[in-house]
Amino acid sequence: MFKKTKKFLISSVCSLVVLCIVIFFWLGSAMGQKSFDAINEVGLLYMSEMSVQLQQKFNAVIELQVSRVEAVVKRTPPQDAVYGEEMLTELYRSAEVREFVHFGMYRKDGGHETIYGEEADFLNEEEFQDTLNNEEIFITSGYSKSGTKLLLLVVDASYPMGDGGVSDVVVAGIPMEYLEDALVLEGDGTMVYSHIIRGDGEFVVRTGNAFRENYFARIKETVSEKSQQSPEEYISQFKDSIQKGENYSTLIIDKTGIHQHMYAAPLKGSDWYLVSVMPYGVLDGVIMNLNHVQQITVLVACGMILIALAIIFIRYYRLSQQQLRELEKAEKKAFRANQAKSEFLSSMSHDIRTPMNGIVGMTAIALANVNDPVRVHDCLKKIGLSSRHLLGLINDVLDMSKIESGKLSLNMDILSLRETMESIVNIVQPQIREREQHFDIFIRDIQTENVYCDSVRLNQVLINLLSNAIKFTPTGGRINVYLIQEDSPLGSSHVRCHFRVKDSGIGMSPEFQKKIFETFSREDSKVQKIEGTGLGMSITKVIVDMMGGTIEVNSEQGVGSEFHIVVDFEKAAVEEDMALPPWRLLVVDNNEDLCRSAASALKEIGVDAQWALNGERAVQMVEEHYKKHTAYDVVLLDWKMPGMNGLETTKAIRKIVGDALPILIISAYDWTDIEDEARAAGAHGFISKPLFKSNLYLGLSQYMGGGVPEEKLESESVHFEGLHILLAEDNELNWEIAYEILTDAGFEVDWAENGQICVDKFKQSEEGYYDAVLMDIRMPIMNGYEAAKALRALERPDANLPIIAMTADAFSEDIQQCLECGMNEHVAKPIDIQKLMKLLKSYLK
Repeated sequence: MFKKTKKFLISSVCSLVVLCIVIFFWLGSAMGQKSFDAINEVGLLYMSEMSVQLQQKFNAVIELQVSRVEAVVKRTPPQDAVYGEEMLTELYRSAEVREFVHFGMYRKDGGHETIYGEEADFLNEEEFQDTLNNEEIFITSGYSKSGTKLLLLVVDASYPMGDGGVSDVVVAGIPMEYLEDALVLEGDGTMVYSHIIRGDGEFVVRTGNAFRENYFARIKETVSEKSQQSPEEYISQFKDSIQKGENYSTLIIDKTGIHQHMYAAPLKGSDWYLVSVMPYGVLDGVIMNLNHVQQITVLVACGMILIALAIIFIRYYRLSQQQLRELEKAEKKAFRANQAKSEFLSSMSHDIRTPMNGIVGMTAIALANVNDPVRVHDCLKKIGLSSRHLLGLINDVLDMSKIESGKLSLNMDILSLRETMESIVNIVQPQIREREQHFDIFIRDIQTENVYCDSVRLNQVLINLLSNAIKFTPTGGRINVYLIQEDSPLGSSHVRCHFRVKDSGIGMSPEFQKKIFETFSREDSKVQKIEGTGLGMSITKVIVDMMGGTIEVNSEQGVGSEFHIVVDFEKAAVEEDMALPPWRLLVVDNNEDLCRSAASALKEIGVDAQWALNGERAVQMVEEHYKKHTAYDVVLLDWKMPGMNGLETTKAIRKIVGDALPILIISAYDWTDIEDEARAAGAHGFISKPLFKSNLYLGLSQYMGGGVPEEKLESESVHFEGLHILLAEDNELNWEIAYEILTDAGFEVDWAENGQICVDKFKQSEEGYYDAVLMDIRMPIMNGYEAAKALRALERPDANLPIIAMTADAFSEDIQQCLECGMNEHVAKPIDIQKLMKLLKSYLK
């Protein structure tokens, strides 16, 4: 014990010496950093306040001048104006009275007409176009023919013009000197000077000592190599702030060695920035106050040394007590873990017994009523529902087990976001329809449809969120799904995806929102009658974390909930050649985001798309274009719209243009529910939401030959008469189930009780006899992995036939191992019959 104590004291003294050295080194650097930070902070406060005052003054000046232009428009209202001498004279006098240097009418297509003063040339044509298309921008700059620099004010006004057109705006020009004088950007004796620049760095207004035509070029010339960053880094940061519309502040050293503080802020109503620069000499008084801070820092350092000494000796006497506290803490932790495990097992016992009771009870009722087909059918239906619920419970528990053991993994492969979104729509539609809920799905700014992701886990996350939304949203409620993409901070090879699931359900309390992602979390006061383990959201959170994403929830009781997932996916390079004729197309939907997104996607594949937000406007646009002989080539129409719905709109359009115009219904609901009614009204087809670019191309490409394609007389049936399946399955009951399913679809099925028999039967068969192999994994003698490898290794032409795993091994690593052994696909037990038939159909075309 004495040796341990001695060793502890020696090590403590050595540590104390090292600590003192570190502290005094830190003290020197801290003083320098503190001075720099203080200067920066004071400079920032001063410059930001000065910038705010100049911005307020700028806003007041611009608003005054804009009001003068609006007064001209108000005095000669565009809606009452008739082009001629009277209108031009009124506008001329109004401009003259207000001492404008230039006044003219302009259109977006470039047409213009000068009414008063000299012709004006815009300094930046792109900037002028922004003023036409962006309601928040209404000023720009230019030059008169005589070379006077002008401040140009843009106000919306639709006046008739001499060439027969109608103006979009009127533009009034005043000398830029007026703005310089009003803002007093330059004064005698001041240490602060300011400029106004555009987003590309070009000067709009500059002080006399500024050289170069571009402020970024000025930075390159003036910033010294002694600055903390290179001129290029300052310029890059400045440009980034301009692009985001944020303020920018930094300290620089010019080539004369003078420290300067630069502060830039956006100016309202324009794409311009106000840049102010102040030398450090103004802050000399601030630097003097730092002596006081240095003294305090020294005292703090001494105090830290004293505290360290006290801690060392106090620690020595408390070592034994600390060990006792650690033991006590460990004991409490173990008790809480056992208690949580007991509560979990109790809850799981209840949740498992509930569907088991339904299965056992309904089985007994069915056996007692074997002669009543209606009752037996009802019992079997309820047994199926309970079985699926029980399977979901088991999957959740297994997932949590893999999470806790650290064995949950992702199987990354190319994923089609379009197919994923379509898949979840198809999965939730029956539940949505049963509960009479309103459902819609929206996409926007889609950069790529194909990414690298674990499709099973992404589906699991989205289905978890949608299942909760459906369960906790009352009948008649609304559920919306959103997918939005933007540039990823990981670079151009990635894309950032935003998934949102929003409902109008019961919502959650603020307290529960904080623990919703904890294991077995349920807000019992509200969901006592709703089945579930409480594991779904914790599993969802783990999967999203593994994908490198984030998940947030925003909810209000009685209003609804919104889950927001953000994840960066690697783009998958998939060659796509999609191009449609230069059609004129009309998109009709009451959601503006959907219309804009669809129009943007259509533009990328060569279609000129316009849109309307309601049926009445759509009918009006169709009629206008039809009379002008510029009729639309295709109409995409939402079926469920407030006011004039899709049925009424379709009938109204047919009355105008007849039957030749293709009208396609767009909806997130099943086409079969409305097909008869839609076709009777005059619709030709259906495109399912979400409206991805590929969806639109596939739906519209069938009309490229002109006219409306003939309707298919028969739907494609899933029958496989004459095809042979080799089924490897060691369990007789599973064989019986699979045999009934496959023979009902027309297959001829041979049974192999293990992998070795499967390989032997295939070897003994004629070439091409078997069309596919369904392979269980866990079998005696030879398992499914070994059997698949053996089949692929055979030297015969049909050794590449489809091999589909049909197994209860359903984790992502099991799927990956199946593919690595040469299998083509994986179907988990219990068998999803629709998925199995779809896979067989795709491989046995």
